[in-house]
Amino acid sequence: MDGGHMRIGEVAARTELSLRTIRHYEEVGLVVPSARSRGGFRLYTEADVARLMVIRRMKPLGFTLDQMRDLLAATDRLDADGALGAGERAALLERVRAYRQAAVEQVARLRVQLSRAEDFAATLDARLERDAPAAGRD
Repeated sequence: MDGGHMRIGEVAARTELSLRTIRHYEEVGLVVPSARSRGGFRLYTEADVARLMVIRRMKPLGFTLDQMRDLLAATDRLDADGALGAGERAALLERVRAYRQAAVEQVARLRVQLSRAEDFAATLDARLERDAPAAGRD
């Protein structure tokens, strides 16, 4: 699209999110298309894609829509052109740090789950290797 805008289909392909999911995130206020075409099509910018990528990365870590909204509000405020007072800036950065810590903790839990799942699959592989020759003799 001209002017750096993309239609929702291109955004869906780039973010690996479905059209339905992107529309849902719009309905719940997580992302708003930067513009509309004359025909009424949603138009997105690189900043909108980046925002959707944050959401996409938060979802598998179990963050709620409200938590996503809160983090995005904090980062939006930090990115705003207006000057922030030292206290407000510190509070916003602390919110971002808290989300980072929650993400790190969830990644650690997921690593344990993945390790257990891999161990289970290896156990099944060993069982199949052990029993496969016997099945072939029948």
